[in-house]
Amino acid sequence: MMDKTFDPAAVEARVGAAWETEGAFRAARPERAGAEPYCIVIPPPNVTGSLHIGHALNNTLQDILCRFERMRGRDVLWQPGTDHAGIATQMVVERRLMETQQPGRRELGREAFLEKVWAWKAESGGAIIGQLKRLGASCDWSRERFTMDEGLSEAVLKTFVDLHAQGLIYRDKRLVNWDPKFQTAISDLEVLQVETKGHLWYFDYPVVDEAGTLTGETITVATTRPETMLGDTAVAVHPEDERYTALVGKRVLLPLVRRAIPIVADTYSDPEKGTGAVKITPAHDFNDFEVGKRHGLRAINVLDEEGQMLLVGNDAFFEGAEPEPPALELHGLDRAVARKRVVALMEERGLLLKIEPNAHAVPHGDRSGVVIEPYLTDQWYVNVKPLAERALQAVRDGQTRFVPENNEKVFFQWLTNIEPWCISRQLWWGHQIPVWYDEEGSIHVAMTEAEAQSKADAARGGPVTLRRDEDVLDTWFSSALWPFSTLGWPEATPELARYYPTNTLVTGKDILFFWVARMMMMGLHLTDKVPFDTVYLHALVRDATGAKMSKSKGNVVDPIGLIEQYGADALRFTLAALAAPGRDIKLGPNQVESYRNFATKLWNASRFAELNGCGLDANYRPESASAVLNRWALGEAARAVSEVGAALDAYRFNDAAAAAYRFVWNIFCDWYLELAKPVLQGEGVDAALKDETQKTVAFLIDQIAKLLHPFMPFLTEELWAIKGEGIADRGLLALAAWPNLTGLSDTSAETEVGFVVDLVSEIRSARSETNVPAGAQIPLVLVGVDANVRERVARWHDTLLRLARLSEIRFETDAPKNSVQLLVRGTVAALPLEGVVDLGAEVARLRKEEGRTVAEIGKIDGKLGNADFVARAPEEVIEEQRERRDSEAARLEKIREALARLTEQS
Repeated sequence: MMDKTFDPAAVEARVGAAWETEGAFRAARPERAGAEPYCIVIPPPNVTGSLHIGHALNNTLQDILCRFERMRGRDVLWQPGTDHAGIATQMVVERRLMETQQPGRRELGREAFLEKVWAWKAESGGAIIGQLKRLGASCDWSRERFTMDEGLSEAVLKTFVDLHAQGLIYRDKRLVNWDPKFQTAISDLEVLQVETKGHLWYFDYPVVDEAGTLTGETITVATTRPETMLGDTAVAVHPEDERYTALVGKRVLLPLVRRAIPIVADTYSDPEKGTGAVKITPAHDFNDFEVGKRHGLRAINVLDEEGQMLLVGNDAFFEGAEPEPPALELHGLDRAVARKRVVALMEERGLLLKIEPNAHAVPHGDRSGVVIEPYLTDQWYVNVKPLAERALQAVRDGQTRFVPENNEKVFFQWLTNIEPWCISRQLWWGHQIPVWYDEEGSIHVAMTEAEAQSKADAARGGPVTLRRDEDVLDTWFSSALWPFSTLGWPEATPELARYYPTNTLVTGKDILFFWVARMMMMGLHLTDKVPFDTVYLHALVRDATGAKMSKSKGNVVDPIGLIEQYGADALRFTLAALAAPGRDIKLGPNQVESYRNFATKLWNASRFAELNGCGLDANYRPESASAVLNRWALGEAARAVSEVGAALDAYRFNDAAAAAYRFVWNIFCDWYLELAKPVLQGEGVDAALKDETQKTVAFLIDQIAKLLHPFMPFLTEELWAIKGEGIADRGLLALAAWPNLTGLSDTSAETEVGFVVDLVSEIRSARSETNVPAGAQIPLVLVGVDANVRERVARWHDTLLRLARLSEIRFETDAPKNSVQLLVRGTVAALPLEGVVDLGAEVARLRKEEGRTVAEIGKIDGKLGNADFVARAPEEVIEEQRERRDSEAARLEKIREALARLTEQS
């Protein structure tokens, strides 16, 4: 006997244990040796992480695909694993050392610190894997990988060595995003642009002649970074800016440093911004660095690794420059303090023209929280241009496609303009770069130290002392190899041969550049194959109001909390139902609660079936059903299976969920079971009809379990086990076949029962729209109908009276006066409402509602048509306005439908 209520926590634990015991999710099961393979690699979550709502969405969508394909008979490998997450993990461990009052990283030294990191990883680094299992992720957990596993580390080293030998990896001095707190280069992805209220300082730079003598002229520059002016090596003006034409080619004397620098013409300078003249500091600004390259300017660092000013002992003063004594006191000052001092020094010399408030985006480290510096330093780079061209061609050729397709355009734009990839990080945790230097600074690249030593000794003709590069590789370098390194590459493993290239990559659109593109480039270059045939990019999950989630706002939704409150199935179905292609998801607890109610509805329907003797029969054949109601329900089930399968094949997860929901809630629970009650519970019912209906109900619950399993695996696995009692060798639902209901569509059954369903639905809708009292019984008049409709209505007469709350059903040639008219599948149905509702008052009320709704739509259209509003308003606000308009437009349509029904007949 089924429990009275569905308990997600108890069921999830029991079902999860059953999957584990059976090894249900293992790839290469013997019975599937000849099956077509299907492979998804998990975007590896950080080993430091815990399940956040983005993970929940991403992994739910992957799991739906994997369970769907597994049920379709394919040999599925969902490859799991975690990422070592360089800077994030190092930060966590360093913080832990500080909190426990242990020696810091520098005091411990590299070897001892890395022992601490590995110990932490072993102790708590796998928490997210347990949370993914709670979500129901059907990965092959026996194949779990970590980006610093021995085999994956070998793949990383080989890739570096090979790309260096091919001339694609090289060392260069360029600008990078530098985190002064962690003292390392970081990727663009780890940089947050924070809108900051700052200032724009206007400084006068004196013009000098060829001999270096002041001419009395000045050129005014505007800057947000006064402290970097000591590294200026030019002033740029637009070549078409007539204000400065005569000054191009001349020089200014840089204040405080007294270094003569040129005035150059460059299109980077915008005549409409500031004064139209900009200072060029190649070592401290990415745009200035490019200007410097175009004009052969020197790049001068005036900040050290910690963001403190450098003056004495470096090359800030050259070409005979003689710094003013006050400028020397800047040495060693923090950049923020130095900024104030530079402004004061310029003001003392009468060179500060004015200060204006200026709100602008300032880059911050997403983990350190400090302002990021563009910093000139030696780093390792990959020349990805030739790799990018292969990736672009693969997409052009259709080897890999993007869903939604518009992401392809973004992919092309970025790869077409791709810059060299900085792959070195000044960290200790990660894959240490396989480069050794001898005493003369020569580079020796090798897989091992012994190999490097041998190469160096041979090159020098004798023993050489080597020092290994202390830097590690960018985390994205190792994760770029993930689709094939997890399968054993560079070894020619059976897994690599069977599952690579993989099939679908499911990930967030925010890492299209940083991960997807790099996997494409590396996969093609190293294996000569695309790493996946389809890239499905989902949008972001926002809070219920559409705002982006953040800890500072306090609006972060915890998926584990939702699972504990509503169950994993409810959360999964919610995410799938809201995953419309290309649209961000607005998620709140109310939606999850709604789909928890959906799970409860199915459980209660199954329990109702059990209480009414509906049991599975191994000999039942749905194609042999004779009752029109049963044939209708079986046909609707066949339609649902077809719609869900087609939607999942097209990655329309929301449409798949909607089709499943419609069949289960609306068709099966609300209509089929309701219409079947007289057969299941009535007196004197034909025994054969009752037996067929009981078996059909049980059969359909089984099909529903299959249909919903990819979305709601725990509930459906439990129903499968309960309903399968007495059915020999049934096994797990996770390994059962996807429903095949081909041939069960029945046009005549759909015509008859569909008419009854539509008629009752239309009557209920009309009653609601015209405010007919809930308890009132009203007459129904069918106008000018033929004999077929009369016979059909006669067969369902009592059902229609009961479900539509009708007092009688009449057949007439004309619609009665003062009636609401409905058109149901070509049949005119009229509801005489005179004396039941005040039709005139109802029309007036609806006209008033129509006017209010039209005005509201006009107000929203005014906002969305305002270019200034669209340009300035946050994305979530604009989206909210669009959704409000859609809602109001739908409401207006319903109002006008109701008005059209309230027609007076003369």
